Amino acid sequence: MPALHWDWLLTTARQRLHWAWVQAGPRVAVCWTGGKDSTVLLHLWCATLAEKAPGLRPRAIVIDTGWKFPETIALCRELAWQWDVDLHIVSPPQDCGVPVAVDPVACCHARKIVPLRRAVADLGLEILMVGVRADEHPDRAASGWQWPVDGHWRLAPLLEWQEQHIWTYHVWAAIPWCSLYDDGYRSLGCIPCTRRTKAPGERAGRDPRKETHMTMLRSLGYF
Repeated sequence: MPALHWDWLLTTARQRLHWAWVQAGPRVAVCWTGGKDSTVLLHLWCATLAEKAPGLRPRAIVIDTGWKFPETIALCRELAWQWDVDLHIVSPPQDCGVPVAVDPVACCHARKIVPLRRAVADLGLEILMVGVRADEHPDRAASGWQWPVDGHWRLAPLLEWQEQHIWTYHVWAAIPWCSLYDDGYRSLGCIPCTRRTKAPGERAGRDPRKETHMTMLRSLGYF
């Protein structure tokens, strides 16, 4: 990748993180999935706070739906300890009344969106940062790098990054990634809706019904 483009991506991401700090100070959190993208985002946010507010612990929210890969939750716990992250793991009720993965919109709403909404309100957040990228889905590209959701702002500081940029950062910054990527996964979600694939497209291994309903899911507060 051209060096200037890489420099631009890093500079732009850092500028957006600086903007988040100026706008909301400590009332910012990263929504951390344990995947490669949000791990890069959290690492950059840790560096931002180390510069702007030494001693302030970066805050992260992990949504444990009850169907997450154990490897992703384990990585979050381990890195949170190493990076001194203020980690908040939130979950839906054990019986949320929605069958798993039968209706992807209802399932994601009950197991991801509702717990996330509750966590944002309980923590008094003004900004929630997510690791989504424009090249993952047209709806993610259309929203831009910031948009309002339920009384707070969502920020996507890595919006213009692509898959190879994420992996470049992991290697360049020497930060670990979930072992599932080494086992043939390219995009990590819940176990029933994620599979290994050699098909073209980073999200080819995700449940296609969810991908086709992304507009509705984002209107409900998904990211």
